[in-house]
Amino acid sequence: MSATDRGGVARRCRGNRQRVGRVTHEARSRRPERRAPEGRRLEAERLPDHADRLFRAAFALCDTSHDAEDLVQETYARVLRRPRFVRRDGDLPYLLRALRNTWVAMRRAKVARPVTVELGDDVDWIADPDADPGATALDIRAAYAAIRELSDPLRETIVAVDVVGLSYREAARALRVREGTIMSRLFRARERVAERLEGAAG
Repeated sequence: MSATDRGGVARRCRGNRQRVGRVTHEARSRRPERRAPEGRRLEAERLPDHADRLFRAAFALCDTSHDAEDLVQETYARVLRRPRFVRRDGDLPYLLRALRNTWVAMRRAKVARPVTVELGDDVDWIADPDADPGATALDIRAAYAAIRELSDPLRETIVAVDVVGLSYREAARALRVREGTIMSRLFRARERVAERLEGAAG
């Protein structure tokens, strides 16, 4: 990845954190105080810390970076409408589950209205700064494209584990399935993505 590519990704991630920060600040100013039930309260101040990984997850689910940004913003807006409490799960698995549910709801809503596709010369992609530094923009774009062609269960699983970085247990809780199901789906998802990438290379 070139220095220019890394700079573009960094600027996009900083922009995501700034937008999420504004959303959390506005939500805190509007939200009335309520008596907290049992469990640890999800802290609005820490939500921007997860914005980058959630954006990469959203980008693997959506067709464009614009749709991914909308998905992350809508997820945070829904989470912040009322106090949320995390009992067993950590913040990230909880937020991934919220992202997935929001993605499903937004996709269903699109069915009822026409979709406008904008064509351009630029390719939208997002990279994990901790990923293999030898990966090129073309490699990353091909991987995300292959993930988007998976069935929803396989796509959600590989996003949870390989994109967001959850453990099998965390992914199982986030997606509300058994840990063995996560392992099985992840194996099939990785296998199909690898087949797609090998076919594209050949």
